[in-house]
Formats: sequence, C-alpha cells, structure tokens
Amino acid sequence: MQAKTKRIIQAVLLIGFLAAGIRLYVVFAGRGPAGPEKPAGRGPDLGLDADAYVVPRRLRAYDLKSAQALVGKPAWMKEGYRYTIYPVTSGGRADFNTEAGTLGPIERIEVKAVREQATPGSAGHKQVLAIFEKDGKQYALPIGTGRGGNYTIYADEALFIEDPHELYKHWSPEVWQAVEQHQIKPGMNEIQASFAVGMGTPFRSEDPDEKVVVYPNGGSKLTVTYRRGKATRIDAGS
Repeated sequence: MQAKTKRIIQAVLLIGFLAAGIRLYVVFAGRGPAGPEKPAGRGPDLGLDADAYVVPRRLRAYDLKSAQALVGKPAWMKEGYRYTIYPVTSGGRADFNTEAGTLGPIERIEVKAVREQATPGSAGHKQVLAIFEKDGKQYALPIGTGRGGNYTIYADEALFIEDPHELYKHWSPEVWQAVEQHQIKPGMNEIQASFAVGMGTPFRSEDPDEKVVVYPNGGSKLTVTYRRGKATRIDAGS
C-alpha cells in the first residue's frame, strides 16, 4: 500500500474517532448534572423465605405393595381435622359405619399395617388403609383407593413421613410454642397456622395482598386475615 493511501486512511479514521467523541460529549452534557443517587428499591416481594426451601420426602406409593413401605414407621398428619378415621374391629376390619373423628394437626401415628378392604356398597372398589394405634385401640386411616388392580394412593397428600419439627427447625421457639398450644399468633404464615389448627378454607379478597382463611379448628372456628403472607387478624367464629 502506498504511503499516500495510508495517510488518507489514517486521516479518515481519526476524523471518525473525533466525531464519535464529540457526539458522546454532547449527549452527556445534555443530561445535566447528575442528581443524588436514589436508594435501591426492595423489588417485588416473592414470599421466598426458608420455608420455600423445605422439600419433604415423599413415599411415592402407587399400589398396595409400595404403600406398605409405611409399615413400622412414624408419620405425621399434614392437615389436621381433614381425614376421617375408623375403628378397627376385633376381626381386624375397619368399621366404615362408625366414624371415630379425625386426627389433629401434625399428630404423630405409627403405622402397624397397610391393607385393603372393600368399600361398602361399591362393587369392586377398595379402600387402602393405614392401621395404627391410639389410646390402646386400633384405627384405620384411608390413604388410597383401588379398583381392578388400579390404585390411587394419596398418602403423600395426607402424611409427612419426616418429622415436621425437623423439617421446619428454623422456626423460632415462639412459633413452635404457639403450634403446640394450637394457637395462631400475628406474624405467623399459613404453614405455621395449619400446623397449629389444621386445614383451612381460603376466601377471595379484592386486595391482592390480602387473604382470608377460615379454619374449622376441630369445632372452634377461626377466621384469619393474612397480609402478604403473614397473619394480621385472628377472629374467633365466622
């Protein structure tokens, strides 16, 4: 390349760099002096806390044989006052004509046997039952259904197979005290409340940050208002 051609190219590049520099100066000068730096916002509240990282182990049973993995092991109710239990007769069969109430929130049982029994009045339909003892008597807790060799096992929806005290050991002693006393305190979240008073029925609110849940609480109804996931108001009755 000839020396004259090189000088022309260098001059063109120099002019381009100068033009770019002048443009940047004009842009920043037009913005005026920088104001005081604004503090960073909190960002959206995603409700992510230590509870979000708790992943309870699941039984993943799919038939009678796999559900029998519960035998000889402790389990804890996930939702108190939800699942009806039935007394077991001296012949080892559940008496479906006699309801024996429900189990309380995170109540511990030890499964002695898992077996199936025909559902009264439903030909070919069977109940899968977890047999346990309470106060010296045997009871049956339905944990699934079966028909024609096909099963639906909902043990994972009904039971923890790990101690919830260990799963949620990051909760404060004050929270666990309220849970043991079956009380909901302001500031508790919905998981903590369910451990204290069992299952609840949510109701829609026009405020997206607010939620109302009614808890039967074994006959002592509570209405709890949550705001951004925390209990702010607890009312007895409806």
